[in-house]
Amino acid sequence: MLLHTKLSPHLQKLVDTNSAMKKQFIPSQLEFNQKEACDSFVDPLLEEDHTVCRGMVHKYPNRVLVLLTLNCAAYCRFCTRRRKVSDVSKGIITDVDITNMEKYLISHSEINEIVFSGGDPLTVPTILKKVLKRFCRLPQIKVIRVGTRLHLSNPKAVDDKVLDALRIVKKQPLYLMVHFEHPAEINTDTIEAIKRLQSVATMLLSQSVSLKGVNDSVPILEELFTRLVQIGVKPYYFFRCDLVRGTEHFMVDFKKERKIFTALRSHLSGLATPLYVIDAPDGNGKIPVPLDYWDFSEKYYRDFKGKKIAVK
Repeated sequence: MLLHTKLSPHLQKLVDTNSAMKKQFIPSQLEFNQKEACDSFVDPLLEEDHTVCRGMVHKYPNRVLVLLTLNCAAYCRFCTRRRKVSDVSKGIITDVDITNMEKYLISHSEINEIVFSGGDPLTVPTILKKVLKRFCRLPQIKVIRVGTRLHLSNPKAVDDKVLDALRIVKKQPLYLMVHFEHPAEINTDTIEAIKRLQSVATMLLSQSVSLKGVNDSVPILEELFTRLVQIGVKPYYFFRCDLVRGTEHFMVDFKKERKIFTALRSHLSGLATPLYVIDAPDGNGKIPVPLDYWDFSEKYYRDFKGKKIAVK
């Protein structure tokens, strides 16, 4: 269970002045009010089942997920990995772990893309630099992705050490996946951090999560996605909140969520519109959600393997 609170001065100011920011980062009693019969998950994407060696998850055929650390600059209360993120006892990966991951990549030539995620990989730039030096020299690796929220959690930490680590990626395109949930996150300090990241990346794309009481309205999301495009960030994914134990209070009614996104698609340009998806439980794909332009069942969908799943 994610219990820790960690706030930089920048984030503390936002939390103190904006209720949507407070809900994202300050623990709530709602996290602990779960009913015994609640059908939610500890590890909904089955990452533990697909962990091939410490720090590496191989779930999709051609790409792997790498977790360099379980720590972040701040802890989002809706985190999918709340089962272990902030667990200081498990720390960060070691040189032995890096060697094991490299051996796994070499023995699986079908893997051509690496996704670094969190804990936030930009909080350990020395280790990130070491890993990128070794993995980027493998001829099979064609794409590098790095996920972060450091631009918001602690913008000043997007420093020369972070940029130097990311500059290691030269032969492959470097895509930075930056999380944004609310327009209040786009401010002078954050924009400056984004500009620094843009100086070393091929492209910045945003990922956002649908959160009750935070961004479950058309005006908020329209402002968020519009402003992201204006600072050079492409809205990429808009996720239905994963049904993770302790985050149930963030779940938006599915019908309401679809109506919101249908309205957004009518208002926004294609450039400003992310793909609205459900990350299927049991780890079988990010499934696009149809909007109100089509008649369909709101009760079920099928994942990448054809499994029928009830919408929660």
